Amino acid sequence: MPFGFGIVVDQNMPWPELLERFLFAERLGLDSGWVCDHFVQPSRPQYAGGYLEGWTLLAALAARTERLRLGVLVSSNTFRHPALLAKEAVTVDHVSGGRLELGLGAGWYAPEHEMYGLDLGEPARLVERYREAVEVVDRLLRADVVSYEGQHYHLREAVFRPGPIQRPRPPLTLGAHRPRMLAIVARHADRWNSFGSVEEMRERNARLDDACAAIGRDPRAIRRSLYGWASMMARDPFASVDAFAEMVGRYREAGVEEFLIDMPEPAQYDVLDRIAADLLPRLRAGAA
Repeated sequence: MPFGFGIVVDQNMPWPELLERFLFAERLGLDSGWVCDHFVQPSRPQYAGGYLEGWTLLAALAARTERLRLGVLVSSNTFRHPALLAKEAVTVDHVSGGRLELGLGAGWYAPEHEMYGLDLGEPARLVERYREAVEVVDRLLRADVVSYEGQHYHLREAVFRPGPIQRPRPPLTLGAHRPRMLAIVARHADRWNSFGSVEEMRERNARLDDACAAIGRDPRAIRRSLYGWASMMARDPFASVDAFAEMVGRYREAGVEEFLIDMPEPAQYDVLDRIAADLLPRLRAGAA
């Protein structure tokens, strides 16, 4: 699959500043822009500036951008019934003119679940509930009347109209790190997203290949993407164009095809500008 580069923006700033960051990414010609799905910022839960909600924010961004593909990296399944998520997704797909990337994860940050009285549950139940939710979302976005009988979710001749602009449905991005979750990715995802070291990504990538082989799916059908930020890497990828190229090179050797990286602060916009102008054309052409 072709090289991809998108930015991720924490919604811990006023709306005008958030919008400008996405418009800047669009002007640079980046492929995608993503927000997060939390009620509080996990790294700063008591931050006085707060945190805006991901899907309503994505809808606003969809109305104000023109080319950038947009997604939530990734929606927490514990926050919404999957039918509600599917409705939100199809709405943003229409508002954006078919630019939605639909991200879904199992949920993980226990403190915000405790704050808001949300059920996180034991890992085994969390994964099984996630598997059912992925199936529900997938079916709803492909058909206009759906029934589903699971342990956690039940639909009775659920009418789902209108359908999405993108057919057969918007691309589905599933966040996963461990074997049971990767098995769900193998069956349903268009894109797999994870974070970690080069070695962790290499190991998980191989596990996903094995999971695809087990069900007879071509592993090349699933795009492999990294969510990254400066503090998780040995070197800030926005320290220079060379630093970004070095980061890309190391992770590409581990099978990563797409890089979804936290957007740098404005002081590093000149580096991002040069990456977009000088490096991205070569990466997309396969010359770097």
